[in-house]
Order: sequence, then C-alpha cells, then structure tokens
Amino acid sequence: MTLSNTETVRAMLGAFRAQDLPTATGLLADDVTFTSPQDDHIDKATYLEVCFPTADRFTSQEVLHVVEAGDGGVFLMYEYELTTGERYRNTELITVRDGLITEIQVFFGGRA
Repeated sequence: MTLSNTETVRAMLGAFRAQDLPTATGLLADDVTFTSPQDDHIDKATYLEVCFPTADRFTSQEVLHVVEAGDGGVFLMYEYELTTGERYRNTELITVRDGLITEIQVFFGGRA
C-alpha cells in the first residue's frame, strides 16, 4: 500500500519521535536534502547522523497542521516542548516524490 504525501510526512515524524532509524531511512530518498537555519542542504547520511538522533530533547511534539501544498509539497506545523520546559512552534515544507521524502526545509518559530 502506497502512502499519501501527508501520510508519508506523518510516518517520518513518527519514526523521528520513536527513533526508528530503519523506518526513517526507508522514507527518505537517497538524494534527500535537509535545510534549516542551522543546516544548509545536508545530505541523508549527515541528517541521520546529526539531526535525527535529537528526539530526546523533546518531551512532547503536537502536530497542529499537515497540509498538501501541491507539487509534492506538504506543510507541517507542530508545537514541541523541550526537556527544559520551553515550548516552540516550527513549520516544515517537506517534498515527497514517488513515496519518498526528497527535501525537508525547516523554518524555526518563536516560543509558543
């Protein structure tokens, strides 16, 4: 069964929260790029090594919106709480092609 683009994004978020590396690896295209204010178009291996293992910094992560944006894009907005008690909101534009995530762009928000 093929996942929709929004289901693929939700599955990736679930894999991140559960630290399910095999599932995350399978959802990411080999040539995926990840960009955030702290990372500039890093590749799959670097993302999985540096960014993926950071879920333990969060005590919660609530999805607020998952919206199809056309041309494979999905906007994801979520609110999360750090182990320090601080709460933030971020938005991501995630591109899905042929069932695989090909690009993740993260836009940091302010405190919630």
